[in-house]
Amino acid sequence: MVVDDSAVIRGLLTRALEGDTEIRVVASVGDGQMAVNALQRNSLDVIVLDIEMPVMDGLTAIPKLLAVAPQVKIIMASTLTLRGADISMRCLSAGAADYIPKPTSTREIGGADAFKRELVSKVKALGAAARRAGSRTRGELRPLNPVPAAFLKREPPPVTLRPAPAVGSVGQVKPDVIAIGSSTGGPQALFEVLAHLKTGVTQPILITQHMPATFTTILAEHITRQCGLNAQEAKDGEPVVPGRCYIAPGDFHMLVTQRAGANVISLTKDPPENFCRPAVDPMMRSILRAFGGRKVLACILTGMGQDGLKGCTEVVNAGGTLIAQDEASSVVWGMPGAVAQAGICSAVLPLKEIGPYIRKFASRAA
Repeated sequence: MVVDDSAVIRGLLTRALEGDTEIRVVASVGDGQMAVNALQRNSLDVIVLDIEMPVMDGLTAIPKLLAVAPQVKIIMASTLTLRGADISMRCLSAGAADYIPKPTSTREIGGADAFKRELVSKVKALGAAARRAGSRTRGELRPLNPVPAAFLKREPPPVTLRPAPAVGSVGQVKPDVIAIGSSTGGPQALFEVLAHLKTGVTQPILITQHMPATFTTILAEHITRQCGLNAQEAKDGEPVVPGRCYIAPGDFHMLVTQRAGANVISLTKDPPENFCRPAVDPMMRSILRAFGGRKVLACILTGMGQDGLKGCTEVVNAGGTLIAQDEASSVVWGMPGAVAQAGICSAVLPLKEIGPYIRKFASRAA
């Protein structure tokens, strides 16, 4: 379902989505109340929801939509403004699964190939997750194409984990740095994990969350308010100091380099990796070089794709420790699933267990 108060925008979004043969738009409405009414009549996998609308805005509509269909995935369509980013973050906290930066004009939407690709890829990934969670249980609609059997399995695919090393051996030393990568569903997961790290954790925390500029600024502010951490969008050349949380700015890779014997932040416009900038892989590689493998605790949270797999593999091969979010608690088990199925994780955990695990690991005696 497409929900936007502009009929022109709804038409453009619908054409962009139905340009893919695996997507069908079954409802197109102009405000949040109409969306709630339409959802009561249709079984849907994904809703693309505008924020500012008459009668009922997107933020107000989210809990009402989820009350009707708890398994439906909601993507917020938000303008790239500070206000839009702030409201989008509140929508994610209210239960939206993801967001997409909306071009500011109909001409931009009609001609923005990158926007269309991102919209379609997110709808398809979240649609698969919704079906696994039972979004079609009411049975009014059937998928246009057969869903691969692997997507319909309720149980996670088998994961081979390395045996936990003995205490004091490689992978069990107290880390000097904590590095986290996340994407789709990441803000909600970060709030849950970081809330456990405001006490007892003195290491710097470096985070790459796939987000555009402006949104990362607001993410840092929300982490500070909700989690009680000293979080900020990273700045080029600033030192990496204990007890601070650094967020990779949108459209920049965040790296750690050494200058005059000290670790500092380096922001680059190097080409995207895994179609992302910021990306997790370059952050992990730079942290490994700056801190040394055994002193790195890496964590991969919910997200599409497999960004983080290559960088984390290097970290683990150098003696670092990696944990990942499990499939059941992930919005999309792409990034954490990639590292889990590669067999390089010391633990694959439900979201609510990750924060306590990191705190215990990071605060242990050296």
